[in-house]
Amino acid sequence: MVYKFSKYDRLGYSLNISNKYFYEGVTSFLDKLVTLVALFLAFPILFLVAIAIKIEDGGPIFYSQKRLGQNGSVFTIYKIRSMVVNAEINGIRWASEEDDRITHVGKFIRKTRIDEIPQLINILSGDMKLIGPRPERPELADEFYKELPEFVNRLLIKPGLTGLAQVSGGYDLTPAEKLILDVEYIENRGFLLDLKIIFKTIGVVITGEGAR
Repeated sequence: MVYKFSKYDRLGYSLNISNKYFYEGVTSFLDKLVTLVALFLAFPILFLVAIAIKIEDGGPIFYSQKRLGQNGSVFTIYKIRSMVVNAEINGIRWASEEDDRITHVGKFIRKTRIDEIPQLINILSGDMKLIGPRPERPELADEFYKELPEFVNRLLIKPGLTGLAQVSGGYDLTPAEKLILDVEYIENRGFLLDLKIIFKTIGVVITGEGAR
């Protein structure tokens, strides 16, 4: 699908995007530095989780999906498998509370966000940043776009491992609510806002808020 960005929308905001070259350059460097350190520290956790997954059902440890990146580019995202094998054999759908496709190990790693750790590889490859809009699946984004054309404005910057919408409700947000928060971040992104989101992310990981 060809996406068309919109300056104005029905949600009550005027899209005002400015180039922030210094901010983008510094955060790109810091993202990769933090990611390398995080991968090193997370290795023991990933090792233990991998053993637990194999013990539970013997299936693959990792899985991949196609996601939308900046300007609608498609890239492959990596995660630790938290659902049963062939979880989408009956079609694509969002995870729900008490989703019977989620394994016992999956419930823990989704609540603690451990399943998201492999996305650090996507940050190193340049497809993602630490902070930005959540990368959406093309199939779901196409459905949202039909009802809410302005949803495409989330693609104006690189997606992130965490972000304002992710720490403000996550799965509990409607596409329209997610869009408003993501555009708020895009317009106001900066070092102070990023720092606030990082602290909120730590709180979300500790409490498991918004996880499914």
